[in-house]
Amino acid sequence: MDSRVEHGVDEESGAVEEPGAAGAFRDDLLTDLEQQVVVLVRRARRLIAIRAVRIHPDLAPTSYVALTYVNCNGPVRASAIAEHFSIDKGAVSRQVQLLSDLGLVVREADPDDRRASIISVTQEARDRLEEARRGRRERLREGMEGWQDADLETFVGLLGKYNALLDWVDESGSPVF
Repeated sequence: MDSRVEHGVDEESGAVEEPGAAGAFRDDLLTDLEQQVVVLVRRARRLIAIRAVRIHPDLAPTSYVALTYVNCNGPVRASAIAEHFSIDKGAVSRQVQLLSDLGLVVREADPDDRRASIISVTQEARDRLEEARRGRRERLREGMEGWQDADLETFVGLLGKYNALLDWVDESGSPVF
């Protein structure tokens, strides 16, 4: 058998690709991807902590994340927050209490179930979050000024595809990654 058929040929150079070379290159790319994701997560955590303090000096990063969830999806029950972030209701209750004490959310009795509360953001919180969002958007716009729209569109699409991959679960419902 011709090794060109068995191993593949680089069309430009005509060089015969060795078996496993493509696999090793892919493994290197996946290692690079993992490293870049670690950097992204570390930086995202740092930015969330900074954003939290900009909303209120006593706001913890985890409570900031809950606040942004309520802002985007609210009004919501505490159980929706717990389910969305896969955390126990006690932790959510403590976060909601902190947010309430800081004047960032209000709790009202759920008209459908008086034992439950509906949580919504206050106008002050909404205003602070919007001001922070505008500042972030402007800095992002400036930082990505050199990017072509097509490159940004491709990046957003690929990032969305990668994020969808992270939602995969096995037959038992456990995350694959």
